[in-house]
Amino acid sequence: MEPRTFTVPAEKAGQRLDKTLAELAGLSRSAVQGLCEGGSVLVNGDPAGKKLVLREGDLVELSLPDPVELEVLPQEIPLDIVYEDDWLLVVNKPKGMVVHPAPGNCDGTLVNALLWHCRGSLSGINGVIRPGIVHRIDKDTSGLLIVAKNDKAHQGLAEQIKAHTFTREYEAIVQGHFKETVFTVDAPVGRSSADRKKMCVTEKNAKNAVTHVEVLEEFPGFTHVRCRLETGRTHQIRVHLAYLGHPVLGDLVYGPKKLALDTGGQCLHARTIGFVHPGTGERLFFTSPLPDYFTGALEWLRKKE
Repeated sequence: MEPRTFTVPAEKAGQRLDKTLAELAGLSRSAVQGLCEGGSVLVNGDPAGKKLVLREGDLVELSLPDPVELEVLPQEIPLDIVYEDDWLLVVNKPKGMVVHPAPGNCDGTLVNALLWHCRGSLSGINGVIRPGIVHRIDKDTSGLLIVAKNDKAHQGLAEQIKAHTFTREYEAIVQGHFKETVFTVDAPVGRSSADRKKMCVTEKNAKNAVTHVEVLEEFPGFTHVRCRLETGRTHQIRVHLAYLGHPVLGDLVYGPKKLALDTGGQCLHARTIGFVHPGTGERLFFTSPLPDYFTGALEWLRKKE
């Protein structure tokens, strides 16, 4: 693949290579660190480590490796495809489907299905386990996510997410009521020191996280809300709502273990995404109807009023 080159601007001088290159190239920091370790990043013509402190005017050269043969097997799994062209596709993921293989979920994932559907035509930036995956949603979260078919599409979409111009709106049913009908949660999210599988609001080793919340409907003991992501941290909406004392209904990780209403999982749905098409420049929006498990919970709550 043709190398990409960047000249370090004055405002990036003094920063680490991995942080700066992630920002300039629209990649995740972990992806850049892996590329540095593999010798795919040069600074002024020399291989550079991830911790190198950059100077203004340094020339950074990034060589993205050609995609390697995948060990993840294609599987003929039905997909609800909302939109597709030669650059990308938008998928409506059902609740219960894992996005990419991981320990305990080696097959039956969205990636397995995509490999079958796209016949290998997926971006390789995120490696062999997550080809084409630009952003993720949890196993028990339903709704829309976008998949890149080539690296240029992946880079363009990742840059929009980083610049907060990529629209991601979710709907959720949460426990309790809010004092305000429209508000913003601005609280950093990081890995929990008590349980490494969980995230939490913390100042330690955290990243800024911002969620905009709007109340849509109230019921006795519950509220239907819309959440718009400004940032996209792991479990961000679930963590932010639990932090406020209003966990997502059915969320057994961040909410109570005893369910007030058995919904078969958490009531969180990625309903709307909007972005600029990286190939055509057209602004696109897609909305997914609320699934049956979600509408069923709403109907039950309305009957209880």
